[in-house]
Amino acid sequence: MIVTMVDAIDRALVHALQLDGRAPYSRIGEVLGVSTQTVARRFNRLRAEAGLRVIGLPDPQVAGRSQWLLRLTAAPHAAQDLAGALSRRSDTSWIKLASGGTEIVSIVHSSQSDGNALLLHDIPRTAGITSVSAHYLLHLYVGGPTAWRGRAKSLTAAQESAFRSFSSPAAAATPDRGSVRGLNAGDGKLLDALGADGRATHADLAVRTGWSAATVARRMDELQQSGAIFFDVDVDPAALGFTTSAMLWLSVPPAHLDAVGRALAEHDELGFVAATTGRTNLVAQAICASPNALHTYLTERVGAIEHITAIETVPVLRTVKAAAPFSPGLVGLRV
Repeated sequence: MIVTMVDAIDRALVHALQLDGRAPYSRIGEVLGVSTQTVARRFNRLRAEAGLRVIGLPDPQVAGRSQWLLRLTAAPHAAQDLAGALSRRSDTSWIKLASGGTEIVSIVHSSQSDGNALLLHDIPRTAGITSVSAHYLLHLYVGGPTAWRGRAKSLTAAQESAFRSFSSPAAAATPDRGSVRGLNAGDGKLLDALGADGRATHADLAVRTGWSAATVARRMDELQQSGAIFFDVDVDPAALGFTTSAMLWLSVPPAHLDAVGRALAEHDELGFVAATTGRTNLVAQAICASPNALHTYLTERVGAIEHITAIETVPVLRTVKAAAPFSPGLVGLRV
């Protein structure tokens, strides 16, 4: 069920969580000028009605994972079942039904240890798929730790400054990626717990990991300060008034690829921008208030950027799965 009435407090709450997903309700309430109980009540309502949740995720580079953008087409009767099967896998995220319900777009996380099982083994053996293309994600301009700007416009400059000053040192710190060599085997349970609930207390995380609360707090600070983990916010864009979405597949001459990617990253309308391999070498997700707003965005903003030689616009009908944690166990694809 979608939230039908979202007000300024709800939007500011989402903005605050994007700045610091683990901020206490009391701190958020102080900045927003409302009570702790009001913040908790609003969070729980948005969680129930708009899927709001905070998720702790590992940085793919630190986790030793490659990311692919997978495009599948299937017969209409098979596409929804296939999307559902993909959503049950631990190596997929951001699964979308697109293009009239016959196309699936998904991010796939792989490593040398899993042998690209989905791409090389499971997909080729799945009936009903009519075409497949896999695009290696070379560079993220928007996505991952760089969150969608469109939902971070509700706090005033003074509120945002105050909120940052109250944030924990780990959340406020600029990541020092050289301070931690990587995630270790002992972090698996912690990542699983944060993937289920990024706002879980240190006490709850201690139960899940078997560590002491002090050990959990220390390791969380280490991982956040190093940039090894980040916190993402899931919420249905439609609840915030963004009802129209489309994947944009763009072609740009390599010499201008980075400049175009950086220009697109400044657009509030884009929730994801990445350089990829393939016939098209930039992909983005547009999130707009209406079809007319999408048209205006494409013609006036994207159209004004030089060096885009071709663009394919694919409407997104439904997000089947949003962000999900990495996990060493893989679930077989079943259709």
